[in-house]
Amino acid sequence: QVQLVESGGGLVQAGGSLRLSCAASGLSFSSAAMGWFRQAPGKGREFVAAIDWSGGLVFYSDSVLGRFTISRDNAQNTVFLQMNSLKPVDTSVYYCAAARRTGGVISTPSLYDEWGQGTQVTVSS
Repeated sequence: QVQLVESGGGLVQAGGSLRLSCAASGLSFSSAAMGWFRQAPGKGREFVAAIDWSGGLVFYSDSVLGRFTISRDNAQNTVFLQMNSLKPVDTSVYYCAAARRTGGVISTPSLYDEWGQGTQVTVSS
């Protein structure tokens, strides 16, 4: 069955960097749009970044634009989120998601049909 497994989260000080990875299996990865979302305690799920099937089109939340970079390696069935200049407000559980219904970049959670279990990112100070 479909599995999305995030990794790379951890504890980092403000201004630091982390690189999240999402390894996908059980789906046609190269035809699916992929996205990253995050959810902090007491808050709803927030869009972070999305990438289309080819990696040629990306879209970011205003809150991370210029600091985060989404990319994908279709040969490895993996999507990445490079997070630089991290701030305490970035502290969240980060989720990888796949939209098999479309290959186009999307930011709406309801259009994604597969989700990973999440990886914790904590930014101190």
